[in-house]
Amino acid sequence: MTDYIQAWQCIGCGKIEAPQTCIGVCRDRKVFMVGKEEHECALVANQALQARLERAHAMLLRFGQAEPKPGQWEGSWRALQAQLREVLAMLATADAGTPTA
Repeated sequence: MTDYIQAWQCIGCGKIEAPQTCIGVCRDRKVFMVGKEEHECALVANQALQARLERAHAMLLRFGQAEPKPGQWEGSWRALQAQLREVLAMLATADAGTPTA
């Protein structure tokens, strides 16, 4: 579970104060912050997910480009089904490795 820290950030200069606002010289708005380690873990997970999505996109592009030769539609259909199962397996593996909140 992610722990958030409530702080106040000036809308003008960007300074951050916690646990309360400054003496009133700045105009502050409430912001929520996470720790560096949690942020880095989220970045790594995001990069891994992005790589999987790019791979799935490349694999799925084949479906739009597939055009069976006359009389060979059934073999082409079966090949596309096999490729689709490969994409689904890759995405299922990705889902299994993704931590939930």
